[in-house]
Amino acid sequence: MSTETSGIDRVGVEMNGDARIAELYEQDGFVFPFDVLAAHEAQAIRADLEAAEAELADDTERFALLRSYPDRLLPSFDALIRHPVLLDAVRPILGPDLLVWSSALFIKEADTSHIVSWHQDLTYWGLDDVEKVTAWVALSPATLESGCMRFVPGSHKKQAVPHLDTFDDNNLLSRGQEIAVEVDENESVDVVLQTGQASLHHGHLFHASGPNTSGDRRIAAAIRYIKPSMKQRGGERLLVAQVSGEDNFGHFDIAGAPKERLSDPDFVLCAKDSATKQSVLYEGATTDKRQRY
Repeated sequence: MSTETSGIDRVGVEMNGDARIAELYEQDGFVFPFDVLAAHEAQAIRADLEAAEAELADDTERFALLRSYPDRLLPSFDALIRHPVLLDAVRPILGPDLLVWSSALFIKEADTSHIVSWHQDLTYWGLDDVEKVTAWVALSPATLESGCMRFVPGSHKKQAVPHLDTFDDNNLLSRGQEIAVEVDENESVDVVLQTGQASLHHGHLFHASGPNTSGDRRIAAAIRYIKPSMKQRGGERLLVAQVSGEDNFGHFDIAGAPKERLSDPDFVLCAKDSATKQSVLYEGATTDKRQRY
């Protein structure tokens, strides 16, 4: 496995214009690191999240919805998915019209063994195309110790490969899914990000992450941007946010900004969408044991 400087050498510390972003993304299937938020801004969003977690600690259902729909329930996360730096990074890849398919949280508690196995994002999402980019925004340091992501450069060009469901309790993925073909981990790049930095990656890129052996939580928002031309293969109308340009297709239900912080009407909308999304994510599963949503 490569060192953290490999990622910096590969892409540069700063974004260098639209053409450079698109070129690197096409070549490697990812771009990182780039600055989105100042450290104090990211820490403020984290504080808002952790306050909400404390408020919902005794409400299992709403707590789970918060983890899956932070942008629909907290204005601070709604602002994050619309951040100009993120949109300016994604537009060279997907174009001016952007929807957010989801913005789930990936949290590894301090000193825990939870991992994310080698996988491709689009395996179980039920989308009809690959016009999707995940922006992964670090709200706390993503280091080797805290279990940062690892990318295999160029693996997005393999298209979709077979996966196996494990439903392992230690795996943060929805089905504990893992790639069923050999992954050369020696080719992987460590995606080290400081608080407020982000990465972009392709929906077919091989990626994984290890346990958090640090003394702090590893917290990130995985924001999944798609083109409005995308749709669910089964015709489901999932709840999305329109964050740039226009939607001339109408394949999804467009959510407005949160009515207020942790509002009852927004929880109702998220619960309804979660039920639909579960039917998509767990289609064909041989067990009803579900990790997320």
